[in-house]
Amino acid sequence: MPATRTVNQIDTIEGSRLHSDACPRWQRWGPYLSERQWGTVREDYSESGTAWDYFPHEHARSRAYRWGEDGIAGFGDTSLGWCVSLALWNGADPIIKERLFGLTNQEGNHGEDVKELYFYLDGTPTHSYMRMLYKYPQAAFPYADLVEENARRGGDMPEYEVLDTGVFDDGRYFDVQVEYAKHTADDIVMRVTVENRADHAAALDVLPQIWARNTWSWKPTPIKPSLKLHDANGAQSVRAEQVGHEPMVITSWSPDADTFEWLFCENETNVKRLFNMDGAGPFKDGFNDYLVHGDETAIRRDTGTRAAARMHLELAARGRSVVYLRWRPESAPDDTPSTPMPCSSGVSRKRTSSMARCNAKSPMPISGWCNVRRSRACCGRSSITSSMSRVGSTAIRCNRRRPSSAVTVETRTGVICVMRTSCRCRTSGNIRGTHRGTSRFMRSRLR
Repeated sequence: MPATRTVNQIDTIEGSRLHSDACPRWQRWGPYLSERQWGTVREDYSESGTAWDYFPHEHARSRAYRWGEDGIAGFGDTSLGWCVSLALWNGADPIIKERLFGLTNQEGNHGEDVKELYFYLDGTPTHSYMRMLYKYPQAAFPYADLVEENARRGGDMPEYEVLDTGVFDDGRYFDVQVEYAKHTADDIVMRVTVENRADHAAALDVLPQIWARNTWSWKPTPIKPSLKLHDANGAQSVRAEQVGHEPMVITSWSPDADTFEWLFCENETNVKRLFNMDGAGPFKDGFNDYLVHGDETAIRRDTGTRAAARMHLELAARGRSVVYLRWRPESAPDDTPSTPMPCSSGVSRKRTSSMARCNAKSPMPISGWCNVRRSRACCGRSSITSSMSRVGSTAIRCNRRRPSSAVTVETRTGVICVMRTSCRCRTSGNIRGTHRGTSRFMRSRLR
């Protein structure tokens, strides 16, 4: 029997943060955005309390939220004064992919249901390192097909999932991995790694975005938050100002982008589109209208309360590209690298720190693939689920310990396997579960 491990969690870098006076400061930024803010009672002001009808998914891209925000791979401060997330466009969708799509309680044959493939893979309690994977098809996302087919099916029939539509067949999709790493508690890097899983070239627009939650439309605000473009000798950055927050500097870059541009709009409701009323704009859906419809008037080029760094990527067959977004206090050193390597090394160090903490929790020495599985289990994912989310790996590895209740789709690059059951974490003994393509993790409640 192998020797037991005697490492104390406090001896790890992450453990020292958790037991220090600086822990609340490290946890000021984290994954605090909702996965879905539309269609919730938080945003329901209807007379009859019909939240699904009052704020549907169709309104989400154009209508400002009052009580929260949502987004893919969402990150923000504890009050959601500033929010960060990722937007994508494959050139075929009728709208850009900014948030998760799902069916309302009336639309799903088994009730409400998210119809996406995304996996939370890693995360530390101080959110010093976090990682998730989102799978984005290269063809148009089957919004209408999912709604119509699930409406046709009764409660005695299985649900019609996004895998059933065939949109992921033959590896025609992107693996989009999003990582967050903190250099300090307030100096944070977002790294987006896009991999083309198809045997043919494909294009993708990647938009890391940052915005201020709309509080000024509901009550008087002395000074409205602002994001302003600064150009110093050809080096562009965005300055973020908001009452109660230290000014921040935001930079973005990619060694692989063919096109880079900063886009701005306001985080305000498009009253023209939704209510046929006059409004100044540019509105919340400005990025969508600019990319999808080519409407130059839908955006600004210099200032707003929403900003996005638009990167156009041309990926070869099985190609890979990386995009970075960094935000830091204005008082922090301006050491943005001219090449991505120093930033990439910083992200890797935070990932190693996360692994060390999880190893310290285990009484048994572990290594290799088991190490990866144990790390994900410590971060709130079951060891079973973690071994099945590796699309693009060999089918043998993906099939390891796959329960019979999983849905499996064979592709030319491997296996997509989505859990539909709960299972016990072998490290903590807690029950973890997945919900039709969703792997959830426990967020730290330490303050």
